[in-house]
Amino acid sequence: MPLDLTAAALIPIDMQKGFDDPKWPPRWNTASDDRGRALIAAWRAAGRPIFHVRHDSVEDGSTLRPEHPGNALREGFTPVGDEPLITKSVNAAFIGTDLDLRLRRAGISTIVLFGISTDMCVSTTTRVGSNLGYRVILVEDACDCFDLPNPQGGVIPARTVHDIHVATLRYEFATVATTAEVLAALG
Repeated sequence: MPLDLTAAALIPIDMQKGFDDPKWPPRWNTASDDRGRALIAAWRAAGRPIFHVRHDSVEDGSTLRPEHPGNALREGFTPVGDEPLITKSVNAAFIGTDLDLRLRRAGISTIVLFGISTDMCVSTTTRVGSNLGYRVILVEDACDCFDLPNPQGGVIPARTVHDIHVATLRYEFATVATTAEVLAALG
């Protein structure tokens, strides 16, 4: 069954250069940037609304602090024209921002999300968006995340972290789709 993109906005989350800094653990999805750029290009070509989200960290030493070069959005992820840039300092794009107000004023009832990191800001934004009453579509293959240490001193591979979070989000908070499925639904 094709995705329903009626009254939908695309929301790229935290596609920032700072995540390439070697201080971050390894990521798994080398195709996430290309897929994200394909979504943005198709969304623009269809004349659909895009709301960009950037994390402006308040943590000392973070590569995502506003004064750090890593705060900048990656190539192909910067707003064009009147596309808004929502800045946040916590994990959810709705907390401490006017994203909900902007979406409601624009008549948006469905949000299509992707970005970095699946298990942090993407997951939290998905959950809050769902709780606020939006239909949420998570473009899982345009997301990326990091290897994480486990309490026993080992490492949980990034792909495993991603898969578990996607399964949880699919179970209660979002429709999960691939980039190809979203592009097909756009026509």
